Amino acid sequence: MSGRGTVGSAAGAADRAGNSDALENLARVGLIAYGVVHLLIAWLALQLAWGGGGQSADQSGALSTLAQQPLGKPLLWVLAIGLIALALWQAGEVLRWRQGLSASGDARKKAVTKIVKSVAKAIVYAALAILAIRFATGGGQSSSGQQQQQTAGVFGWPAGRWLVGLVGLVVIGVGVYLVYKGVSKRFLKQIDLGQAPPRTRNLVEKLGLVGFPAKGVALGLVGALLVYAAITFDPAKASGLDGALRTVLDAPFGQVLLTLVALGIAAFGAFCFVRARYPERT
Repeated sequence: MSGRGTVGSAAGAADRAGNSDALENLARVGLIAYGVVHLLIAWLALQLAWGGGGQSADQSGALSTLAQQPLGKPLLWVLAIGLIALALWQAGEVLRWRQGLSASGDARKKAVTKIVKSVAKAIVYAALAILAIRFATGGGQSSSGQQQQQTAGVFGWPAGRWLVGLVGLVVIGVGVYLVYKGVSKRFLKQIDLGQAPPRTRNLVEKLGLVGFPAKGVALGLVGALLVYAAITFDPAKASGLDGALRTVLDAPFGQVLLTLVALGIAAFGAFCFVRARYPERT
């Protein structure tokens, strides 16, 4: 068999796996897990806003909170498996759109956009799965501190300061896009509500209108802190989502603003639950 035939067979097998019912069901678990993480972050943000904060209001704090609950560690393994399935699902999307790279014009542009988004999502889901496994095995730690250490390490690279600033600008861009996605209701393309009752459609629309902009604002602040860290050459400024939410709290009317952001993040988590029930069909 030729090399091209071998690659084609492997791609075909991976594509079939990406479309399998078993993987889709696991991906549903992953979407629920992703929603749970956002609900926990929202709860930690509310505690931070009203003076009861203990854990970091970010992914690490959410998973740490879950790990401390009865049956928390087994649940973390379930979350990790679901998130890995989500990452594989996105890898299947890359394979699904790969043929569009040989097209021209708008078809090629659409394929490139889909592939870039799927790769980015796969990385996010895989990273979160690894974090869940670390907490399940007792090796998790604050991602805020890790980010500061990683930023300090990047500062030591040639042009590392510029790289940190560039990453910050990219994160800001993602945040702006999420705000636009929520306001323009483009999130409805991610979910198949053809068989959903009217009340569910209205609920999903409201969750997306609130959830996506709130998450976008939070990510935009994370990116802004990275840019600020690059400008000041101070890795301590790169404090991740927890630092971003504390920045909101320090602003005028910060308690109210942080509460609104927390409720928005909770709405995004609830949207993930509905998306697991009514996944997009392509």
